[in-house]
Amino acid sequence: MNKENTHHAKERVQVYVDGFNLYFGMLEAGFEYCKWLNLKLLATNLLKPNQELVCVKYFTSRVSDNPDKQKRQTTYIEALESEGVHILYGHYQRSAIECKRCGNIWASYNEKMTDVNIATQMLIGAYQNQYDMAMLISGDSDLVPPIRQIHELFPSKRLFVAFPPKRHNQSVALVAKGSMTIGRKKLVESQFSESVKKRDGFLLQKPTGWQ
Repeated sequence: MNKENTHHAKERVQVYVDGFNLYFGMLEAGFEYCKWLNLKLLATNLLKPNQELVCVKYFTSRVSDNPDKQKRQTTYIEALESEGVHILYGHYQRSAIECKRCGNIWASYNEKMTDVNIATQMLIGAYQNQYDMAMLISGDSDLVPPIRQIHELFPSKRLFVAFPPKRHNQSVALVAKGSMTIGRKKLVESQFSESVKKRDGFLLQKPTGWQ
C-alpha cells in the first residue's frame, strides 16, 4: 500500500490579518499590553492538531501623522517580518474635518484599501490552491461578499473567522464556515520576547510604552 494513503494530510491553513481591526479591538477590550503580538505564534496557537500553517499575511497602512507612532509601527513590522509574516499595505489617507459650529478645520487620518487587499488575496489564494482553510482575523462586514464568493466558487475550501476582541460581527459569522473570538489568554501566550533578532542579526526592542 502506498504510504501516502495510510494517513490523512493535514489541512493547510493560510491566515489573513486585518491589522487595524485587530489593533483597535485589543485597545477597546483593554488589552493594550498585548500590542507586541507575534502573529505567526498567534496563528499557530489557534490551529488544531490536524492543521498546518502555510502562511500569515498582515494587512496594514503606514501611519504618517505621528513620528513616534511611525517608529513603533516600523519596529513592529520588522519584528513580524523576522518571523516570515508577509506585509501588504493599503493607504493611510489624510482628510479634513470641519466643525460646523465653530468653523475650525483639523486633519483626520483613515486607513484605506485593506478590505479590498484582503479580499483579493483570499481569492487569489483559493484560485491558486494555496490553502484548504483560510483563517480571517477581522470583524469587517465589508468582507462578507468575498467570503460568500469563495465558498460558492470553491466548495471544498472553507473560510474560518477568528474575531479580534470586541469585533464580533454576526453578518460575518453567518457566511463563515466556523468562527471564534480571540481571547486574552491566546493574546498573552502569543507575545514576542522583549528582544527580537532580525535576519541580519540586529536586535529589535519592544517599544517603550508597550508594557
